[in-house]
Amino acid sequence: VQLQASGGGLVQAGDSLRLSCAASGRPFSSLDMGWFRQVPGKEREFVAAISRSGLRLYGGDSVKGRFAISSDNTKSTVYLQMNGLKPEDTAVYYCAANSWSTRPDDYAYWGQGTQVTVSS
Repeated sequence: VQLQASGGGLVQAGDSLRLSCAASGRPFSSLDMGWFRQVPGKEREFVAAISRSGLRLYGGDSVKGRFAISSDNTKSTVYLQMNGLKPEDTAVYYCAANSWSTRPDDYAYWGQGTQVTVSS
């Protein structure tokens, strides 16, 4: 499975961004997908996951109510809609595949990451 993440950028606090992750190599309908983020010197943090049946799982209070994960089987793509961005959301965001879990080690496939920078 190959994953290509995109959509990151430099935004101001309060802005919105939508990240995309296109998957290939296996039927998208067979994949559970997730988003993580990481800042230098810290462990990779779970953000959200969506199962092949559409069940959603979100990380801690830092993202609940602001971030939403969705997927489009016709485009083999998973999205992360991020609203009300805060400087502390600044990180490299990674998409991952083949698990519906909060643990990075449970995912077999990873995209290359896309940088999100939120200025105050």
